[in-house]
Amino acid sequence: AARGAHPGSILAITFTNKAAAEMRERVADLVGPRARLMWVSTFHSACVRILRREATRFGFTSSFTIYDSADQRRLVTLICRDMDLDPKKINPRAVLNWISNLKNELVDHESAGSKAQNPTEQVYAEIYTTYQARLQAANAMDFDDLIMNTVHLLQGWPDVRETYRRRFRHILVDEYQDTNHAQYQLIKELTDADSDLLVV
Repeated sequence: AARGAHPGSILAITFTNKAAAEMRERVADLVGPRARLMWVSTFHSACVRILRREATRFGFTSSFTIYDSADQRRLVTLICRDMDLDPKKINPRAVLNWISNLKNELVDHESAGSKAQNPTEQVYAEIYTTYQARLQAANAMDFDDLIMNTVHLLQGWPDVRETYRRRFRHILVDEYQDTNHAQYQLIKELTDADSDLLVV
């Protein structure tokens, strides 16, 4: 009311489901049912909403599956077995940590080889490439893909980026100082010179 902001133009983002639920509840108490028009969510939930609408642009359907940590470990274990890798030398959990760190830096599988610092990481990079191919074939993404793919979507399709920049005129980020590179880049892609960005 003070700033003339339409609820549908507000994106309020935080890190955990619990914090997002509490935020939604507080906003509803303050402004009533119109709060439902706002996007009040975690980074990942906001990205899922965007990707469900836009995933066909890069080879997924809108009903893509989101793999949890157990699904990821199972897939990497299968890939290691298919590649005849020694399970004592290549630990699926270590591989997934390495892949997750790269995705949080927005490094895709095509660029991963250049980030490998030793022979073991070269093998990890090969696994990463196969892992992403298997995810795509299964119409699935993992948790880290949600932000990375959304950033790549906004960077690769200017029309999509402009659609969401026009929609979200007011972006509020909880605990902004805790954002990693991928989360920071997501907010950067969603904002333009006319956006009202509030960090708390």
